[in-house]
Amino acid sequence: MAVQARVLIIEDVKEMADLIRLYLQKEGMDSTICETGEDGLAVFARNRFDLIVLDINLPGMDGFEFLQRLRKVSAVPVMIVSARDADEDMILGLGIGADEFVTKPFSPKVLVAQVRAMLRRATDMKASANSVKFGDYILDIDGYLLKRGGEKVPLSSKEFEVLSFLATHPGKAMTPETIYSEVWRNQYGDITAVAVYIQRLRKKIEKDPSTPVFIETVHGMGYRFNPEAVHA
Repeated sequence: MAVQARVLIIEDVKEMADLIRLYLQKEGMDSTICETGEDGLAVFARNRFDLIVLDINLPGMDGFEFLQRLRKVSAVPVMIVSARDADEDMILGLGIGADEFVTKPFSPKVLVAQVRAMLRRATDMKASANSVKFGDYILDIDGYLLKRGGEKVPLSSKEFEVLSFLATHPGKAMTPETIYSEVWRNQYGDITAVAVYIQRLRKKIEKDPSTPVFIETVHGMGYRFNPEAVHA
């Protein structure tokens, strides 16, 4: 079976890591296991991965610190798998750039289905366009990153997907429901997440977030990407 994706598993409990790898292998996915966040960053820097499965409770650097460091260099999709099910942990994890938060114990089959859904969303986004240039920015769809003047702008995977969806449909007003359906695929059910991510993006790409140039608010409708900002 041809390898469909490469997954980095960062989990210090060997039995759990091996279980996740086994189920991913059954779906044609190749996995690499690291037991610490430090090793995970080192391995990620040397190899290409399509997705990361990340535990929070790790020896040394915990999963939250790993994710914060990762988001400075990559928007690769990240699924947190943790025994910590407090709302605060989930809010923090998603807030600093995780794309999914799965609590232990979990069904391995369900986890694999979620991994496949995350990979499919990332593939669909890359297939929509190669790159979009706006202002001083280049949105590299294939590379899954945003650059400004040659420097990477750190985005979470969800931030990247929201920006990509809007930027690849310039001039078209999108309702929060449409954006949520496209990016989240209705997994969490909280449509207010759209406004939160729009606000985060504006803080990162707009000179003055209160008077946005790129991501405009269409009153009574939603949001649209300014077509006049996009250039060849």
